[in-house]
Amino acid sequence: MSYATAVERIYALGHELANTPSHKFDLAHMRVLLTALENPEARFPSVLIAGTNGKGSTAATLASILRASGLKTGLYTSPHLVRINERVRIDGKPMSDDNFASLHDLVDRTAERLTSEGELPWHPSFFEMLTAIAFEHFAQEKVDIAVLEVGMGGRLDATNVVEPRLSVITDIALDHQKFLGDTLTEIAREKAGIIRAKGVVVTLPQTPDANDVIGNTILDRDARAVSAVAYVPPVSPASSRTDYRELRSGSESLPVSRYPLQVMGEQILVETPLVGRHQLRNTALAIAAAEELSHQGFAGVTARTIERGIRETRWPGRFQVVPAQPGSPEFVFDVAHNPAGAWALRSTLSALYEGRRIIFIFGAMGDKAIAEIAEILFPLADCVIATRADNPRSATPEEIRQAAARVSVEIEEAPDVAAALARARNLAGPEDLVVITGSIYIVGEAMRQLGARI
Repeated sequence: MSYATAVERIYALGHELANTPSHKFDLAHMRVLLTALENPEARFPSVLIAGTNGKGSTAATLASILRASGLKTGLYTSPHLVRINERVRIDGKPMSDDNFASLHDLVDRTAERLTSEGELPWHPSFFEMLTAIAFEHFAQEKVDIAVLEVGMGGRLDATNVVEPRLSVITDIALDHQKFLGDTLTEIAREKAGIIRAKGVVVTLPQTPDANDVIGNTILDRDARAVSAVAYVPPVSPASSRTDYRELRSGSESLPVSRYPLQVMGEQILVETPLVGRHQLRNTALAIAAAEELSHQGFAGVTARTIERGIRETRWPGRFQVVPAQPGSPEFVFDVAHNPAGAWALRSTLSALYEGRRIIFIFGAMGDKAIAEIAEILFPLADCVIATRADNPRSATPEEIRQAAARVSVEIEEAPDVAAALARARNLAGPEDLVVITGSIYIVGEAMRQLGARI
């Protein structure tokens, strides 16, 4: 099977939440599939990370730390910016097209056999297939550890079949209410489903509702809580600042949060390209998780490898800056697909770009809280260009305009990302800022067309 065929077949199952069947959420079926594959998920140790916002950033930072510690490290995240292979990485490198095609063929043939023999009532979903492919890849490549980002929720997510060395819960907010519940209590209950009996969970204080659920789950399951509070620095000019540094490619610059921190009895200098006050919490969770793994026998993890791993973290599309070129504006890419993400982006833009003229290119999936996101972000803009990604779940530019009707800002419409970029170039001067945000698919398409580093 060719790579193109493999990608076509897996997308034919229904991309992400599009046409999601009610039977998607069933761990028993996932376990049947993995048993037939000789349980690849049991052949490597893992860390499982759930949350609404920040789980990808936390996963990327922790994986970078583990890699800097000399461990062969798998990383499974979702969704992807440009290519599906991005979701499955070992030591920072996406799995190859040939590996993806080969493992898709293996998992797909196994699924079809199980379905024809009646051991599975239906073919596994898009995400279940990808998760099985990732597990098989990590097992075959004999990774020392894999960092796994939950796709959605936690309790019934396909990744939750592993027995992790530790679980991590990042910030919880309202999102995917159709599937997870309408309140923070209901959503937190789904996220807390990754906590194991007598297991270890790394977390930070959150809203009272989320705290109650997480705390009670820890007590009910006799788990051990590890707080990352000690690794969240106070936000003040003396303790935290943001600088710019050039990447080796010279084509982009990354704003870097820099602050001293006591870790494992030593003082390190945290330099993370993941900027914004919210990222301080994600970095803290990654540090606490890494330290806990060192106590569990991963001896290569030290204060110095934590320092290096944070500095070398790459998580594209999260406040990624492409500086202005002659005659061209500065571009910022940032995934802000829910209200909490929108507040985080607004805070960072206000801190770094106060006084600059800003143009937004914005697109979102139709099931997102577009009106609330617009009320948070759009007041910062001189102009908003509403567009859509090449995805059946995308809201149309007109739907975005209607959702943002209460915001007093000029909103133009562009039929696709290419047209939105062309219009932004016409509107923006060399001193202006173009912020491309909303859905990860909008950001990914724009990064590909602008040749940004992914």
